[in-house]
Amino acid sequence: MKARYKYRIYPNHIQIIKLNQLFGCCRYVWNSALAHCNQLYTNGHKRPSYVDLTKQFITQAKRELVWLKEVASTPLQQSLKDLDQAYRNFFNSCTGKRKGIKVKPPKFKSRKSRQAVRFVGANYKIGQDKIYFPKVGKIKIIWSRPLASNPSSVTIIKDSAGRYFASFVVETCAENLPKTENSIGIDLGISTFATLSNGEKFEAPKPLKKNLKKLGKFQRKFAKTELGSKRREKARVRVAKLHAKVKDIRTDFLHKLSTDLAINYDTIVLEDLNVSGMVKNRKLAKAISDLGWRQFRTLTEAKCEKYGREFRTISRWEPTSQKCSNCGFKGGKKELNVREWTCLNCGTFHDRDINAAVNILEAAQPKTKVEIVKGTVAKNPVQLSLFNEVAEGQRSIIFGHGGNVRLKSQQIPMMCQPALSHSFSLVCLIDGWESRAVS
Repeated sequence: MKARYKYRIYPNHIQIIKLNQLFGCCRYVWNSALAHCNQLYTNGHKRPSYVDLTKQFITQAKRELVWLKEVASTPLQQSLKDLDQAYRNFFNSCTGKRKGIKVKPPKFKSRKSRQAVRFVGANYKIGQDKIYFPKVGKIKIIWSRPLASNPSSVTIIKDSAGRYFASFVVETCAENLPKTENSIGIDLGISTFATLSNGEKFEAPKPLKKNLKKLGKFQRKFAKTELGSKRREKARVRVAKLHAKVKDIRTDFLHKLSTDLAINYDTIVLEDLNVSGMVKNRKLAKAISDLGWRQFRTLTEAKCEKYGREFRTISRWEPTSQKCSNCGFKGGKKELNVREWTCLNCGTFHDRDINAAVNILEAAQPKTKVEIVKGTVAKNPVQLSLFNEVAEGQRSIIFGHGGNVRLKSQQIPMMCQPALSHSFSLVCLIDGWESRAVS
């Protein structure tokens, strides 16, 4: 399986100028090709292939634009390949060949956002403490961990905070850890990030919440600066660095937690939450976004694949917070401020999050026929008795469908207790008095 290894690089002043020139050339090729494809679509023509785009926007463009020759050609070709792949993903999503969330058509790139270029093949060389790129030079790199194998490609990334990274794509093998015979269900929440079915809870750092005042201060100063000024650029970088710090804290927490769970448990069960729909709630959007639920699921699934563990999900419509994990009785929906409750059927006292985590784990485990029958009986308990005491210790049973039924008292077995699902009315005659019950 393939994995990405990301490292921090530190280009000098001259290399930064060359990298910015490379970013600009790749951005120009992408935007020019995209505008050409959009114009053809407007005129009713077919989209050109990657080969046609390469001939027009790289080979012929270099004859007219001399500055395109000053950068390496491989990133320019990869930029057009990415555009061609983006169009294929969009059309496959429209026709149903690509599963998942609908993919939007490619957009124009801006020089104010994140920049990235990719080198493939033998166009770069890896050294002990430096990495060489053609027409850029040797850039200092910090190897925080060794590469698993020889990389197939490397992407140079410049984020909004002005930091530079080198991201390698390498081929890795799964590390099959010894079996622990442990399974765990995880309930994700806002007050407590993750609650395990064994009762263990994990609190999220919530970096955005802790830095909201500082972020607001930086953004107010940024709004007061003049467009195009150097002071505005400094203010923008200050805001971007704070956002990068918030992201790094959140990502570090999610990586450590997902790795710890994948090592200690053979089976991990999560609920398939609709995070994109939940963040549309304006009251909870900021809190949910600060936690990173979707990123946690992605990392956990990747770690399970890496260590040979089993990852499962259950339906988002499963009533994990409504059902008692002891007897299976459904107590109905509960408000978010209800953190503890007592089952009305068996009287068990529950912590809301732990009970939900236990139900998540049970929902993913296969059930036997005996367990299915027991669960059906627990969901439909017989709570109505149609036996009424009459004179001389005798019992009378009177029932009917949609009408009145009059029967005299009669001797019946004590074990005979019919369960009715239709509306009925009961009329009993006891010592000349009429007793009526309607349901």
